[in-house]
Amino acid sequence: MMTVEELRKIKEETLKHMESKLYKLDKEKIGQKATNRHVLICGGPGCYSSNVEEIKERFVEKIAEKGLENVEVSISGCFGLCESGPNIEIYPDGTFYSRIKIEDVDEIVEKHLCQNEIVERLLNEDAKKEDKILPVHQVDFYKKQEKIALRNCGIIDYNSIEEYIALDGYHALAKVLTEMDRGEVIEVMKKSNLRGRGGAGFPTGRKWETAYKYEADKKYVICNADEGDPGAFMDRSILEGDPHSVLEGMAICGYAVGSDQGYIYIRAEYPVAVKRLRTAIKQAREKGLLGKNILGTGFNFDIELRLGAGAFVCGEGTALMESIEGRRGMPRPKVERTAHKGLWGKPTIINNVETFANVAPIILKGADWFRSIGTEDSPGTKVFALGGKVKNTGLVEVPMGTTLREIIFDIGGGTVGGKKFKAVQTGGPSGGCIPEEFLDTPVDFASLSKIGSIMGSGGMIVLDESDCMVDIARFFLDFTVDESCGKCVPCREGTKRMLEILERITEGEGTPEDLDRLESLAEIITSSSLCGLGQTAANPVVSTLKYFREEYEAHVYEKRCPAGSCQALLQYFITDKCIGCTKCARNCPVSAISGKVKEKHVIDTETCIKCGACMEACPVGAIIKK
Repeated sequence: MMTVEELRKIKEETLKHMESKLYKLDKEKIGQKATNRHVLICGGPGCYSSNVEEIKERFVEKIAEKGLENVEVSISGCFGLCESGPNIEIYPDGTFYSRIKIEDVDEIVEKHLCQNEIVERLLNEDAKKEDKILPVHQVDFYKKQEKIALRNCGIIDYNSIEEYIALDGYHALAKVLTEMDRGEVIEVMKKSNLRGRGGAGFPTGRKWETAYKYEADKKYVICNADEGDPGAFMDRSILEGDPHSVLEGMAICGYAVGSDQGYIYIRAEYPVAVKRLRTAIKQAREKGLLGKNILGTGFNFDIELRLGAGAFVCGEGTALMESIEGRRGMPRPKVERTAHKGLWGKPTIINNVETFANVAPIILKGADWFRSIGTEDSPGTKVFALGGKVKNTGLVEVPMGTTLREIIFDIGGGTVGGKKFKAVQTGGPSGGCIPEEFLDTPVDFASLSKIGSIMGSGGMIVLDESDCMVDIARFFLDFTVDESCGKCVPCREGTKRMLEILERITEGEGTPEDLDRLESLAEIITSSSLCGLGQTAANPVVSTLKYFREEYEAHVYEKRCPAGSCQALLQYFITDKCIGCTKCARNCPVSAISGKVKEKHVIDTETCIKCGACMEACPVGAIIKK
């Protein structure tokens, strides 16, 4: 059994071996001398799938071959900038290399580590400005970020409980067990006003207080890691890069509400996260930080994993509990709050991964510190998975109140290929599409709600002028229809009818009455569906109808897709640029193109199946679609 004093001793001993890479946390030290150097390799989802294990092995081999001493190599969690991976950082100088291949390793070792010479061709493109090489924290992608939930991701070795302890890991748990009673913990959480990061934004302290007040022979703590939104990977990155932060947050919650049992409900499609969680749970048990008599205080708390089969609806709390209890994951009517009667009818706390990752820093640094970040109503930071038509796709953590414009253009680098920004979709299938006029909206719970969207779990998809908003709404409805559990009629049948209407519109068969039907169905589904997923299923349609109605009307009245995206409404034409090379005719699968060699060709629009093969084949860009 570990004691608090032994916990502190592990911290002191481990910090000695982490000196140079901890410069990443202390930016004032970047570039100063250190007793060792550290090659830090990103092990986030994207980079990990790009041979980072082999890259690490080659670094270790080459460093040994060169006889270099005091150079450590480790794989950490996600750096965030997924677009440019695999990424590595070298400390103490903070050099940021991107798109690294195994064959690049030898050059980095020979030049950078042996001769202190920067390999400029491998530098991240934003780390070079006006003949100046910037350390990683000065790169635009990182300058406006502030890390709380992701505080250890990209720094510690995710397989090392010692490194987590070195950065104050499990010290918050030790503090609550030895210095605070349960009520005091809940008061700190209430004062911090940490709002649930899973989408609904319910105050965490109030939720915990409800479970704390109910007497029961058994209480449960559940971490909802069933992250199913298209394009979302916030929770996955935390679980893969810093699993102990979630375990510690759950244990603190267990102490506060009087629970000795926790469950992490995670989708089986996250095998790497599952593996690292199992390792972390085993390590915590071996150190006596989970299980019986934690830190000799008499407090018992253990955690088990429950793997979901990939049903999106199991992200809804009651459906998640049904699944844990061994039944089909379907929502149940919320007669009483989960904190009163939840798992097996007992008081249960359900928070998501990011929420639990915020708990330990709040306990250690205080509620006032947390409230000094973000806004009054939405304090702290929020993690977003920034994707779509944006230059710097990846994981972003910013203070609440940061504007959409700052996230998309200052951090994300703006749209790709010079195309005009059109909208940003937040909140996944339950969210809305926000047009350019609202780019200066601060990102917080209230502000996004006012303009018809939601924070959601943190998905943020950027759309440009080539995206059809009718088709975007159809995409999300298609997802919702597939994932509906079918328990309630409004969601099961209503979303299908909406999808059928959207499909007719994108195929050029829509009528003016269809627009009225969409609005009517949206109202019915929103007001009468059983669970939160059904109640928000119409949001993508409602928001696009509100802000991009002219696109719907162009599809319906003019049988035209303004974005040139809906295939059924397109027509292909050959312009005067045509040089008569015949490549278009030779690649047309239905022989819809005619013309002589070295003469302008013509497309028979009646025969054309609008596959786009001719446009791809044309060497001079003579074929257009509209």
